[in-house]
Formats: sequence, C-alpha cells, structure tokens
Amino acid sequence: MDKNLMKSKGIKPILALLAVSTIFQGAAIILQAKWLAEAITSLFNGEKIQEQYETIILFLLAFLVRHLLQLFQQSISSRFAEKTSRELRSRLINKLFQLGPKYTKKQGSGNISTLVLEGISQYKGYVELILPRMISTAVIPPMILLFVYWKDWIAGIILTITMPILIGFLILVGLAAKGQMNRQLATYRILSNHFLDSLRGLETLKFLGKSKKHSDNIVKVSEQYRAATMKTLRVAFLSSFALDFFTSLSVASVAVNLGVRLINENLMLLPALMILILAPEYFLPVRMVGADYHATLNGKEAGASILGILDEKSDDISSRQDADIQDISSISFEHVGYQHAQSEQFTLKDISFHINGSRKVGIVGESGAGKSTLIDLLSGFSANTEGTILLNNKAIPSLMQEKWRQQTVYIPQSPYIFSMTLRDNIKFYCPEAKDEDVENALRATGLEALYRSLPNGLDEMLGDGGRTLSGGQEQRIALARAFLTDRKVMLLDEPTSHLDIETEYELKETMLPLFEDKLVFLATHRLHWMKDMDQIFVMEDGKIVENGTHEELVTAKGSYYKLLTQ
Repeated sequence: MDKNLMKSKGIKPILALLAVSTIFQGAAIILQAKWLAEAITSLFNGEKIQEQYETIILFLLAFLVRHLLQLFQQSISSRFAEKTSRELRSRLINKLFQLGPKYTKKQGSGNISTLVLEGISQYKGYVELILPRMISTAVIPPMILLFVYWKDWIAGIILTITMPILIGFLILVGLAAKGQMNRQLATYRILSNHFLDSLRGLETLKFLGKSKKHSDNIVKVSEQYRAATMKTLRVAFLSSFALDFFTSLSVASVAVNLGVRLINENLMLLPALMILILAPEYFLPVRMVGADYHATLNGKEAGASILGILDEKSDDISSRQDADIQDISSISFEHVGYQHAQSEQFTLKDISFHINGSRKVGIVGESGAGKSTLIDLLSGFSANTEGTILLNNKAIPSLMQEKWRQQTVYIPQSPYIFSMTLRDNIKFYCPEAKDEDVENALRATGLEALYRSLPNGLDEMLGDGGRTLSGGQEQRIALARAFLTDRKVMLLDEPTSHLDIETEYELKETMLPLFEDKLVFLATHRLHWMKDMDQIFVMEDGKIVENGTHEELVTAKGSYYKLLTQ
C-alpha cells in the first residue's frame, strides 16, 4: 500500500473498520467451507438430503454474511475515496493558485488539467479498490492457513510454500508494469499538452495554411501514446494469465496431495474436502490484488504526481503576513533580485525604487530586459529571490500572498475569455455586481456597440463554444473587468503589443481614464505611452538603469533617449 495513502486524513478508523469486517468475513469463508464440506460428505456417505437442511441453511447464511460484509467494505472504502479525492482536488487547486501561473506554464497546462480532472478520478478508483484488497490480503490468507494447519499440517506446508512464490511473481510483474505505466503516463502528458496547444493555436495554423501539416505531428504523438498503451496492456494480459496459471498450479498441487492421501487412506474425506474448498479462497485475495494492480496503477501514479505538486515549496506567505495592505499608500523595492533557478543567472538584479500614492509607472526596455519578470513579482506570480519589499513602509517577504492579490488587477497581452456569458466574463473580479454596473463598464470601455449588437445581450456566450472576439475586444473585456472593481493596483504586461496601431490608440483613450487614482505599472515597448506616465523605469539586463519622467529622461539623453531614437 502506498505510504502516502497512510497519511490521509481519517484513514485509521477506516482501516480499523475494514480489518474488523475482514476478520468476520474470513470466519464466514471458513464456516461456509466447513458446512459445505460436511453436507457433501454426509450425502456421499448415504445420508438423506432432508437431514442436511440445517447444515445447508448454515452454509447459505455464512455465504450471505460473507458477501454482505464485502458490500459493507466496498461502501465505506467508496465513501472514504470520494471524501479523500474531493479534499485532494481542493488542496491541489489551492496549491496551484499559490504556485502561480509560472508553475502551470512550466508543467504544461494540459498536464495540469489532466491531473485535476482525470487524475483525481483515477486516484479515487485506486483508493476505493486498494484498501479492501490489501486488508483482505493481510487478514484472510493467514486465517485460512491457520485453519488448514489445524486440520492437516502437510497441506498447510504446501500452501505456505506456494504463497511466497506467487507473491514474488506479483512483485516482478508489478515492477515491469510500473515501468510501462510510467512511460505511458509520460506519453499521455505529452499528448495532453500537445492537444491543448494545438487547440489554442488552431486558428493561427489555419491562417498560416499549416493546419494539414500540423496534423502529421498530432498523428505522431497519438501513435506514441497508442504504442505505449498497447505495451502496457500486453504486460497486463500476460501477467493476468500467468497469475491465474500459477494460482491454478498451486491449488492443483494441494488437490493432488490430498487425492493421493485419500486413495492411500491416510486422510479422511471431510478435512480433505474442507481444505480443497479453502485452497482457492486462500489465493483469492492475492489474485484480486494482482488483477486490480493494473487498474489502480494509473491512480497510484496520478496520486504520486499530485502529492509531488502539493510538496512543492510555495512562496505564498499570506498566513504569516502582518502588514496591513487594505489601503496601500506606498510600495518600495530595496535591492530586489530574482532567479528562476539556483543554477541560472539572475533575471532581475538590484531593483530599487519607492513609490507613494497613486501613480502611473511605465516600464520600458528591449526584449529580455526583465520587464515581464518585474510585473510577475509585482503581481505575486513569483517571489523575489533576494532583497526586501516594503508595503506601507513595512517589510514583507514577497508579494505572493492573497491579501496583495486581492488589491490587484492583472491585464496580460492576451486576456483569457472564459466560456461564459458576457456578463460573467466582465464580473470576474466582482461577481456581486449588478447589470447596471456591467452596462456602465461596457460604455466606459467602448464595448456598448458590441453589447447592443449581441442577440442575447449580457447573456451572450463568449469564448469556446460562443462568440469569438477580436484582440481589441478581448482587451476591452479585460478593461471592463478592471473598471467594475475598486482594486487600486493595475498591472499591465504588454497589453497592446499584438494590436495594430489604430486599435491601440483607440484603446489608449479608453485606458487612460481608468488609470486615474490608481497605482499603475505598465510594461510595454510602445513608447508613446510614456508621455502619459508619472514615472518611467528604463530596464537593461535585469536592472533599472534610469528612473524619471519622460521630460527628465529625454533631457538626460541616456538609455531612454536611445530607445526613442532607434
């Protein structure tokens, strides 16, 4: 049994219930074998069937109790698996929010989606099956073996010798199957990521005339997954056949020994028949574990992957944050640096600035200068590796905390449009907003004409399966979200870089009024925005090399002036 499963909340009472019920189930199995053997032996000796009614009824009762206990075990393990998987999904989603979008991008959104959706279901199936199976394997064979030793020590020795051989074979098969399953899971993750990326880029591929050529890549990745799946199934089928073969061989060895001794009159029919009936029951729990091993291996591996994510170190320290950031009056960076990994160079180095009140801050620089990384730190997507961040003149470890995120609005280059209605998309930050407020946001961001043209108005579906929007309309949706909320910090990462200049200037007229009375950080390479900024950070090689207003930096004729004149 997976050691991580033993750490699950509430598992000890479940294991105790399963153990007690399995002990009673083992007793029922032994009693049904005893009463069945007695009835058959009596009939073989010439007694009338009427005289065996009591024994037959006892056998049927034992049979019924055995299966009722099995249903009880399945019920409690199913409820526990449902509860555990539900809690695990909640923990996983919370952890992914703590780790931020950088981690999701690193792992692959397809892989993460597969774990959250299918992985949790597979883990539930694993928990539901493995608990009763492992308890049965630990309890029932020893009970039957002790009973067999009591009736006939020679048969007991045969059963004792054959069981380790069977378990050893299971271990070998399990190791082979695990290797194949890991390879299958790896190809499945590649397929998931590839499918999601292909789906997102389908319109671009069609526009470039590459969609048919890209289908060859899809076929190639799918074929890799098919080959890995077939290899796994081959191992599963072969192991099932071999398991049944060795089990039958073990039972046959017991039967041959009992038959020879019966012929030689060294053994009575009743104990021999009891042992022969119990021999398959002795191996049955191990066979069931072997049969279910392949069915549960996906769930076990998914669980290991999920727990690996949960064990990732998170920089979200909101639970230890003492600073009051409900009303932000100032933010400071003192010698802040950021490093993606210890083996890599610093992406940001010695970043220092101090900003009071509501200001519009532009962040400019050539590609790779560190603009987006600085926005990531400010948005709480990443934690600074070194240096100090101060909010309201009080030092905090990083901005990766819930209180800060509740104060920010993040507008990326390509805002995500959810597969929901226009109303729900705009109410993303403010779900309690009224329709009147939504309509005001639409007017303020230049979306009123679009809204009036929609057949279903605010109930029009957008995103996948709904109305598609242009890049400018998507950005206006993001601005409408920002307009609707009272959050005082706006973070924009190249919000107009993919738009044509005419659309950008239209958006600019909409965006500048939204910046009033807010703390705004705008990272862009479009320098015409800088005349409207209160302060400008010029970045080179991860450092702020110049800091000032547009007029001051032009007069200085430094790095900013070079960017303007390029």
